[in-house]
Amino acid sequence: MSNTADLNLLTHTLKEGAQAMGLTLSDAQIDKLMAYQALLAKWNKVYNLTALRDPAQMVTHHLLDSLSAMSAFAGARRVLDVGAGGGLPGIVLAIWAAEAQPQMQITLVDTVQKKTAFLNQVKAQLHLSNVAVLHARVEQLPVEQQYDVITSRAFAELKDFVTWSNHLLQQGGQYIALKGVLPQEEIDRLPAGWTVRQVQPLQVPGLDAERHLIFMERTT
Repeated sequence: MSNTADLNLLTHTLKEGAQAMGLTLSDAQIDKLMAYQALLAKWNKVYNLTALRDPAQMVTHHLLDSLSAMSAFAGARRVLDVGAGGGLPGIVLAIWAAEAQPQMQITLVDTVQKKTAFLNQVKAQLHLSNVAVLHARVEQLPVEQQYDVITSRAFAELKDFVTWSNHLLQQGGQYIALKGVLPQEEIDRLPAGWTVRQVQPLQVPGLDAERHLIFMERTT
């Protein structure tokens, strides 16, 4: 199968999946998402950014999985993606938001230098002016800027996620954690002063696995 045929098939999977989730993506957004997937696959050979090697799996397990959460970020202005890794959901969010939510700025933070090097490469090649990349431990970030949404995907237990980063959450802000199976035990271990406002199950086309968004905020 030729590379063009491969790309067409992957692009079709992405478009169909997005439509099935009620997400309208422009051709420019589709092109950027596919360019990001290609960069992820290329750099992955050297940098081990994801355990997935198959491009078709990357489209469902990474791109569509991240896209399934997009509507939850509507209206956000400053988003922090903690433990951003290869850029999920942060880069996908940035590509979507550039057109859908142009006021949004996304900061990606990771402790692993090769991952932030990759994220900077993606930012440059895809001209993502709404992205900032920080190589740091989130718990050591100074409160120069606070965020109205802090997110993570497969980063840490909810308790640690909140404990390490809550100095960066503005008053009235919220956490959106992307999780697999509903992490009830993690929810039960949340520190005092924090509450789960909503749990939203997600359906990802082509992905036969449980996915949940966990919305957390300070108890008032």
